[in-house]
Amino acid sequence: MNSPVAYAASSVSTTPNLRPKRGDSLATLEIERIQLSVVVLEGSDDATLKLGPGHIEDTAYPGEPGNIGITGHRDTHFRPIRHIRLKDVITIKTKTSTTRYVVTSISVISPTDMEVLDPTPGPTLTLVTCYPFEFIGSAPKRFIVRAIPQK
Repeated sequence: MNSPVAYAASSVSTTPNLRPKRGDSLATLEIERIQLSVVVLEGSDDATLKLGPGHIEDTAYPGEPGNIGITGHRDTHFRPIRHIRLKDVITIKTKTSTTRYVVTSISVISPTDMEVLDPTPGPTLTLVTCYPFEFIGSAPKRFIVRAIPQK
């Protein structure tokens, strides 16, 4: 069995006719300052999110231009996100590219205010998890991290 990082190195193609299947490995996401390194899978359904953070359907894919949406559970794989800060660097590695993003905003929104996943004119990374982090049960808010490519 391959390690998660080795499996991510064999990421699938995201060309229109060869879109990944639910659960396929797309990339690795790393935030060195908070010691987070996870494999990003295709899909945001419960079964996928039990295995790791997932690419949100209908958003750009890692390595493509546009708004890339990635979600994860606050009490498992995305637990370290609670310590993220403005200007932190997020690295997304696919089979064909490595992109470094810098965090430009951190916010808490209602779960119905998901305009943060709308297409953007430039490359954007949007991380989504539930909030508050210590809440027991279904959390009432969403914690949003927005980042743009590092120059």
